[in-house]
Amino acid sequence: MSTAVTQPHKREAFGSRNVFILSAIGSAVGLGNIWRFPYVAYEGGGGAFLIPYLCALLTAGIPLLFFDYAIGHRFRGSAPLAFRRMHRAAEPLGWWQVLICVVISVYYAVIIAWAAMYTWFSAQLSWGAGNENDFFFGEFLQMGDVAGGISLEFVPQVGIPLLVVWGVTIVIMGLGVKRGIGAANMVLLPLLTLMFVVLVVQSLFLPGAMDGLNAFFTPNWAALADPGVWAAAYGHIFFSLSVAFGIMVTYSSYLKRKTDLTGSGLVVGFANSGFEILAGIGVFAALGFMAQAQSAQVSDVASAGIGLAFVAFPTIVSQAAGGPIIGVLFFGALTFAGLTSMISILEVIVAAIQDKLGWGRVRATLIVTIPLAVISMAFFSTTTALAVLDTTDAFVNAFGIMAVALVAVIAVSWVLHKLPVLQEHLNRRSSFRVGLIWKLLVGLLAPIVLGYLFISELITKINTPYEGYPDWFLSIFGWGMVIALVILAVVLSLIPWSGRSHAKDDPEYDDFLVEESYEPDAETGAIRVPSASSSKGAGA
Repeated sequence: MSTAVTQPHKREAFGSRNVFILSAIGSAVGLGNIWRFPYVAYEGGGGAFLIPYLCALLTAGIPLLFFDYAIGHRFRGSAPLAFRRMHRAAEPLGWWQVLICVVISVYYAVIIAWAAMYTWFSAQLSWGAGNENDFFFGEFLQMGDVAGGISLEFVPQVGIPLLVVWGVTIVIMGLGVKRGIGAANMVLLPLLTLMFVVLVVQSLFLPGAMDGLNAFFTPNWAALADPGVWAAAYGHIFFSLSVAFGIMVTYSSYLKRKTDLTGSGLVVGFANSGFEILAGIGVFAALGFMAQAQSAQVSDVASAGIGLAFVAFPTIVSQAAGGPIIGVLFFGALTFAGLTSMISILEVIVAAIQDKLGWGRVRATLIVTIPLAVISMAFFSTTTALAVLDTTDAFVNAFGIMAVALVAVIAVSWVLHKLPVLQEHLNRRSSFRVGLIWKLLVGLLAPIVLGYLFISELITKINTPYEGYPDWFLSIFGWGMVIALVILAVVLSLIPWSGRSHAKDDPEYDDFLVEESYEPDAETGAIRVPSASSSKGAGA
């Protein structure tokens, strides 16, 4: 047999560090930055919320970003392969992250489809002079009740754009890391930024904009004494930066060997936060106009999530001078933000299949994305789509992403004792060195914060059925789903790795290990073996 048969495909790579940074920012800047952060900040004390928010960014968000970068870059693989190379018993952690991305991808696509349709609707004010709430939930989604079961009734104005979204993402994914993901982010992220800056400037000139900004920035210092506000800040930062569910592990594995990891992480972390604050300014300036137009208080019109995006903003678009332009900019930005995040989520899955089975990019992409697109169309282009989306999103975030992050930091820090190795790797090739403080933040503070958030969510959802949905419904799309993810992760880890996989034979990784373990001394030229536990710095 020819040796070429068992030769694994060469691992793809980003064209440059700048492309990686743009792609990582594109993944982090998603729907939550635009429709969740402004309201979380407003509810958490307005301007005072920036204190816990900044603390959460510096003590949890960026340290965990470094944590993911170090794992992906040091062990040179998708989430399952990286954790397997760390320790064979850790492989299920990687598959758990992959399966979380599977669940998120099937419903994330439909939100992008909604945003794309509303971009078109905004140009024509298609919701008319009626109630925007009734238009979205009634005429557009044709929302039904899940009490009678899951509906199979197709909603064309949702299903057709959803199919287009999947078509676009499949093409981007099939083109690969450099020509697909990297190129898409090089185009979409600057467009997204430009659109949002123009939207913010236009919103600032609306009547009542200053009322909205005052509501957003006026500090409520008493809120800082509320533990719930600090928990909200940490929870938001954690989800906002796309940490701990395989994305940054996968992306960092595509970096060249000598890349400034911590410097890149700082750029990504602060760029993401900068965009969130910009979103808060734009959203609350527009809400200030809406409140004035309705002779109401900003607190009466402020909302988050779907209500903000698809009910409040269409109302603003209908009432503001130049409203169609505001609508096109806002929903266009939502569409682009969703797409950059969507491709990062799918890449976690595609990369894992490539590594496990040794398949090429196109084959892996088609075999992953086509079934996901079919599932997405089946569940989210029907009249009960919103209930399924709402429940799945709530449970996969609380008991999927948060749970795997908690288990991963404990396993890597306290069971496998790999933090010194990761610290050494970060310090070997980065401008900003990490030391004892970083290890304490990842190994001690992160488990405490994540454990508190996880237990709080668990108590809440056990005591009160989520949104009053039927028990059978929550058992399938809530509790049943999160339990199935763990079981399937273990099952997938037991499947033998293909002889063509990178786990079996990867000369690139072997060369990388040689470089990691043996390097010439800078002064004498002699070969030395660095200690995995040595620290090159005492920075944060």
